[in-house]
Amino acid sequence: MENLKNNKLIKKILENRFAKKIFTKEVVLYAIFGVLTTLVNIGSFYIMTKFFHINENLANNIAIVIAVLVAYFTNKDMVFHSKADGFSEKFIEFCKFILGRLFTMVVESIGGSLLFKFVPIPAIISKCIITIIVIILNFFISKFFTFKSYK
Repeated sequence: MENLKNNKLIKKILENRFAKKIFTKEVVLYAIFGVLTTLVNIGSFYIMTKFFHINENLANNIAIVIAVLVAYFTNKDMVFHSKADGFSEKFIEFCKFILGRLFTMVVESIGGSLLFKFVPIPAIISKCIITIIVIILNFFISKFFTFKSYK
């Protein structure tokens, strides 16, 4: 880790004002827990299909639900430090999280369809573009809609 801090390129990036605004603790934690959530999604799908021989579609849907729950709890507690108090506020917050994820799922579906049909680039590039857009949208929805302070 010390070698990383002494690297000239890393130092320049960390000293850059624009980079300081982008690479906040919140953004870094969001990225780390996003990777964790993805691993939970893929790992649980693998375990269910490989060891429990669950149908792929059912396993995929269960894995998505598990991943969304992991994302909710890690975002709530570790990234955005939710201030929701009491059952009612926590329930509303959870519903907002689910609504945000449903919204970005629609954005991903429609955006993907439009990119696949009208943009002359490989489908995997289109998928990566729309995925990045969805990740950014999820971050801002969580920060400014789902986990905004109640106090």
